[in-house]
Amino acid sequence: MKLENILLKSFFAACLLLCVMTLGAMVTTDVSAPAAVASQGHVAPAANAD
Repeated sequence: MKLENILLKSFFAACLLLCVMTLGAMVTTDVSAPAAVASQGHVAPAANAD
């Protein structure tokens, strides 16, 4: 029972750390979505466009 309790606590700690790191990466990023999309260049025309 003690081993399972340690495993569950460590799994919870790992998940919590991963969530905090993901949230921190999303909050502290400097690139906005429209600027990232606009900087990709022009959109190629469709092959069957008239």
